[in-house]
Amino acid sequence: MNNPAHTDKPLLDAIAKRWSPRAFSEREPTDDELELVFEAARWAPSCFNDQPWQYIVVRRGEPEYADAVAGLVAANQAWAGGAPVLGYSLARRAFSQTGKPNPHAWHDLGAASALLSIQAASIGMMVHQMAGIVADVVRERFAVPDELDVVAGLAIGWPGDPEQLPENYRARELAPRSRKDRAEMLVRFK
Repeated sequence: MNNPAHTDKPLLDAIAKRWSPRAFSEREPTDDELELVFEAARWAPSCFNDQPWQYIVVRRGEPEYADAVAGLVAANQAWAGGAPVLGYSLARRAFSQTGKPNPHAWHDLGAASALLSIQAASIGMMVHQMAGIVADVVRERFAVPDELDVVAGLAIGWPGDPEQLPENYRARELAPRSRKDRAEMLVRFK
């Protein structure tokens, strides 16, 4: 399924095509395809070039896939358990060089995840990022070190048939995409 944005200005094709599906195809991404999208994340900008992000990545069929599903809230388990790849984004709280707190780590991780998502869209794959996770479950099941925050979940794959989703998700999948007006995000405070 294709669900391009109806933009006010001409955007890069991959940005206009990028969206967050809940229905995923059975098609498995190849190793090369996954390496490509994570290579884009690798080249994201970051404060002091610290690159404070890491990703947990699990393919359907691997023993850890059940652990990846368990780290999602029930509402996300209902649809994300059908994705061929599940993962989690992690942010290191301190700068690697100094050990001092990095207040920009989540921002930098967001930039990496955005580039990952755009690169995926450029080849027709999609990434659905999820705030609905249970970080303590992910930390325990994947032995995430204390110096890393478990930030978000990721479902990665090729868009699938919305008819495979429960009805409440199907309606959202088929709804037109929308965004706030540009004027709402361009503000000045005095």
